[in-house]
Amino acid sequence: MADYNEKIKDLEKQISTTKYNKKTQHAIGMYKAQLAKLKDKEESRGKGGKKGEGYVVRKTGDGTALLLGFPSVGKSTLLNALTNANSEVGAYDFTTLDVIPGLMEQDHAKIQILDVPGIVRGAASGKGRGKEVLSVMQNADLVLILIDVNYPEQLDILMKEVYDSHIRVNQRRPDVRIKKTAKDGIRLGATVKLSLQRDTIKAVLNEFKINNADVIIRSDITVDQLIDCIENNKKYLPGITILNKIDSVSEERLEEVIKLTKADLCVSAQKETGLEELRVLIFKRLELMKLWMKEPAKEVDMKEPLIITTNSTVKDVCSKLHKDFISKFKFCRVTGPSAKFPGQKLSLNHVLKNNDILELHMT
Repeated sequence: MADYNEKIKDLEKQISTTKYNKKTQHAIGMYKAQLAKLKDKEESRGKGGKKGEGYVVRKTGDGTALLLGFPSVGKSTLLNALTNANSEVGAYDFTTLDVIPGLMEQDHAKIQILDVPGIVRGAASGKGRGKEVLSVMQNADLVLILIDVNYPEQLDILMKEVYDSHIRVNQRRPDVRIKKTAKDGIRLGATVKLSLQRDTIKAVLNEFKINNADVIIRSDITVDQLIDCIENNKKYLPGITILNKIDSVSEERLEEVIKLTKADLCVSAQKETGLEELRVLIFKRLELMKLWMKEPAKEVDMKEPLIITTNSTVKDVCSKLHKDFISKFKFCRVTGPSAKFPGQKLSLNHVLKNNDILELHMT
């Protein structure tokens, strides 16, 4: 393990001290590919050791958001203010020693908020049970990154730990398709102008023992993004950066920290200011929408909507309502934004829009 650590440190130093330009792009690309492989090997070896207790959280509601931050940043206070949870609040570090779930209601949606133990520098490597805490993010739909306004440097540390845990916040997976073949080397096609040199792309693929493949790239990518697509083990997650304890600094200092961190929202969990804006933003970032259900030959229920994610199909709705609905589905009628006319007869694959009225017909 020590040997891996030394090699990792050497490569990280080479990357940080090499100025990036067209001439050095190839070398830096190779360093980063080698670094990714070493980290994967180190991680695999670590899994063979003693396992921690871990955290198991049952998902519930229409979406799950995870509160992430340093100890004593105010996560428990914020959870209690947003939800019906009763998380212990203390004026000392590491108050939360387990995952505390709460349920927040917003615009008819029931959203699960998880308060996890605070993480520290080195969490992704296992410090302070950081691996178990960060692993909970793999099943979340949104991460709420809570930063103490007095310590804006916390943001960079948190984001590095999250990145090292294979989680990409506020990113989408680049449109890269890699199909391994038996021969003919690397055949590379691109529909956009690439910043990466083709020789660099092929060399990075070769470093991962991909010597024969058809590769189609439909979005400009960095070396890091190429490596992510090759490894194909990353979680892409929307996030909201929140500055807490804003009542403890001057307006001038607050403006400085907002610019520095590019925070989405400022709140005081203790004084419960800024919470309504946060609730609205959580609903928006989860990309939730409302659907109104109608039984055949009956009036539509406009009191209690069904909450689903944006771009859901009729099939997705059937899956959410009952396990037998797909097999028993005959047809549906849709009235609203996604229909060409009221009561349009449609199939399982139809993509629904916010405020559609859906009428399911079963066999």
